Amino acid sequence: MKTDYGTLSQTINGLKAEGYTRDFNIQQDSLVCQETKAELSPDEFEIDGVFRFEGESNPDDEAVLYAISSTKDGSKGVLVNGYGISADDASAELVKKLNTHS
Repeated sequence: MKTDYGTLSQTINGLKAEGYTRDFNIQQDSLVCQETKAELSPDEFEIDGVFRFEGESNPDDEAVLYAISSTKDGSKGVLVNGYGISADDASAELVKKLNTHS
C-alpha cells in the first residue's frame, strides 16, 4: 500500500485499485457496508492504513480515511470520517479501535 496518493478522492481510487472496494460507514458500535449489508464489530476488522486530509481554509473539509480489512471474511474497504467536531457518533469501543491508528 502506498503512503501518499494525493487528494482524498485520489486516495480512495488508489485504494479501490488495491482491492479496498467496500464503502464502510460508522453505525454506533460497528462498521457497516450499505451495499452488501456486511457489519463488522471492532474485533472483526483491522486498520491497514490511515490517511489524514486537512482543508486549506475550512475545518469542515478535514477528514480521516481508513483502509479496513475484515478478519471475518477477508473483504477490504474504506471508511471516511470527519475528525474533531464533525466526527461521527460511535461507541467507545469503536472509537478506541479507530484512535489507536490515527
